Amino acid sequence: MKKNTLIITLCLWCMALAIHAQHIPTLEEAVYGGLIHTEGGGYVNWMKDGEHYSKIEKNAAGGFDVMAYSAKDNSKEVLIPADKLVNPETGKPIRVRSFAFSEDNNQVLIYTNTRQVWRLDTRGDYWVLNIQTGKLQQLGKARPEATLMFAKFSPDGTKVAYVSQNNIYVETIADGSVVQVTKDGSEKIVNGTFDWVYEEEFGCRDGFRWSPDSKYIAYWQSDTNGTGWFDIINNVDSIYPTIHRFPYPKAGTTNSAVKVGYVSADGGATTWINIPGDARNNYIPRMEFIPASNELFIQQMNREQNTNKVWIAKIGETEPTHIFTDTDKAWVETNDNIHWLKGNKFFTWESERSGYRHLYRVSRDGKDIQPITKGDFDYINEVGLDMDKGLVYFIATPENFTQRYLYQAKLFGKGEVKRLSPADQAGQHRYNMSPTGKWAVHTFSNAQTPPVIDMVSFPGHKSVRLITDNAKAKEQWKALGLNNKEFFKVQSGDWTLDGWMIKPVNFDATKKYPVILDIYGEPASSTVQDSWSGSMWHQHLANLGYIVISIDNRGANVPRGREWRKCIYGEIGTLASLDQSNGVKDLARQYSFIDASRIGVTGWSGGGSQTLNCMFRYPDVFHTGIAVAFVSDYRLYDTIYEERYMNTPQNNPEGYRKGSPISYASGLKGNLLLIHGTGDDNVHYQSCEMLVNELIRLGKIFYQLSYPMRAHGIYEGEGTTYHLRKSMVNFWLKNLPAGGR
Repeated sequence: MKKNTLIITLCLWCMALAIHAQHIPTLEEAVYGGLIHTEGGGYVNWMKDGEHYSKIEKNAAGGFDVMAYSAKDNSKEVLIPADKLVNPETGKPIRVRSFAFSEDNNQVLIYTNTRQVWRLDTRGDYWVLNIQTGKLQQLGKARPEATLMFAKFSPDGTKVAYVSQNNIYVETIADGSVVQVTKDGSEKIVNGTFDWVYEEEFGCRDGFRWSPDSKYIAYWQSDTNGTGWFDIINNVDSIYPTIHRFPYPKAGTTNSAVKVGYVSADGGATTWINIPGDARNNYIPRMEFIPASNELFIQQMNREQNTNKVWIAKIGETEPTHIFTDTDKAWVETNDNIHWLKGNKFFTWESERSGYRHLYRVSRDGKDIQPITKGDFDYINEVGLDMDKGLVYFIATPENFTQRYLYQAKLFGKGEVKRLSPADQAGQHRYNMSPTGKWAVHTFSNAQTPPVIDMVSFPGHKSVRLITDNAKAKEQWKALGLNNKEFFKVQSGDWTLDGWMIKPVNFDATKKYPVILDIYGEPASSTVQDSWSGSMWHQHLANLGYIVISIDNRGANVPRGREWRKCIYGEIGTLASLDQSNGVKDLARQYSFIDASRIGVTGWSGGGSQTLNCMFRYPDVFHTGIAVAFVSDYRLYDTIYEERYMNTPQNNPEGYRKGSPISYASGLKGNLLLIHGTGDDNVHYQSCEMLVNELIRLGKIFYQLSYPMRAHGIYEGEGTTYHLRKSMVNFWLKNLPAGGR
């Protein structure tokens, strides 16, 4: 009896120590961080020789030098000392945002004094430093401050081209002379860059290209006349409101007319390329010069985005030659990593024509199409090439869709692939590979392991040097005593879905706990990934007394083949919310600790839309929801994104009705909080107001929180992020009672 008492006492003592060792993240720690400190180093700026990389480092005197590191042995040298980066007129250091070398590495282009344009800082000032002479000169001095965009050296290093206020300029470095090569740029005519929708949905920002011989500039022009302009009203920065206006084509409305042409770097008339088709009902998302030639490789998509036509246009001519077409019954993607092989006789191309995304080798005339990779798996993305050895390196995950591994294939092989990532590192692997494909900075992590970063050599994937193992971060995570993210599988009809859950530290499997489902659910992203995040937000929610989960539904951007991703075509929202509902119900069947009477759902952007769909369409499953920055009616979002997955509202009115949450607002039974920024240029506050109007009409009680002049991320302004998260926590605690029962 005494022995049993002693054992029980020891067990209680150990439990008390374990509880004492735990640290539950406070809301402040969840928002502002500080509990875990990870070291970076996964991204480096590789130099053209492929043997060195450069980065900016603070020196002993407090200045910032540009350093060059050897991949082989980590030896370093100062490329540009801080005292060379001083404004000669003011004597003040130039704060370097980014830099780029000329082809011969004798000059460096420095980007500074930046301004945000839509999502990124793509407008600012540029300087050129001659590394050999030390001469530093500012470009575009006659232009207004911080108006230069996308400055690039000509291939021969004698000139720099840039965009300013929607026109393209070419400046000769030797004497500072400037030629304005386009002159019709205005508020509505955009040269050398793009309108809002091209940037947001095609990732187009830099809208011009130097020819390899440095004699010509090819560029895009967007005519936004006829496109609907959206107004955002600013009521907080002055006593009278101001209006920010910009062209934003909503689904089914008029696009900008986009065309491409070329002009001499010395100025003169632009020659426009006569690509067939209505410029407002076709897209030109990609254009590049073919290496060592004066030929342009142009991708043209139809408005439905189910056809991508490839054209070759020659400088000196106006009529392009059509060489290749890729099609899909749903949609196709742009090709962003075109490589030319065997003296420009072949080019690489990604396609889902086999039912999986794979890399192909296509002859210049488009007639011979051979797989570089093949099999029942998805080629996810390219990491790099070794042209000397004829190898391509890429990410894939044939067996576990939450993980990512490096594979290798021969550019002129038979489609066989070989895994290179270490077998004992289950999780996700990322690589920043040198231009030659001989070195890469390799980052490994999983949901429980902070990033381990090393330098590896190829083709053998040999680790030559540890950059950081983040051992301190790993110990910090362990010391918190929190529960790890656990992965699970659930069923929705014939489909098996991946998910994860986080349990509270005092979890008791004999009790039932409420659930908060964090959802995205649209084709642009995935939430169920076995990688390190470091975020304490979900841990904070879990340890208030919730089980926090996430599930990837059909249509999510997961490497599970074409059918998985494209079965949702024409009806975004319907299968997503069905799968989420089925997934939660199946989870409750599998685990007795899930309280099916206390299910909450939340999401941001597309996840906010799916939160509404879940709340309105499945009110007996989802009892409380927080929808942030959501689209309530898919007709309100932009042409390129919405029509890619839904076609136009004119051609698919029923799909838009069925997918849009506002169509089912009458189904609301539970507790709903709507959060939106009034300055959101992506998903407009209009979307929130229209839903609010409908809920009022229906007599539905809900709660609303609007953030004045905050954009899509709702982070601008002091205290905003904390206020938003605190409001969410309060809503959960009030409307979805926490803790096991």
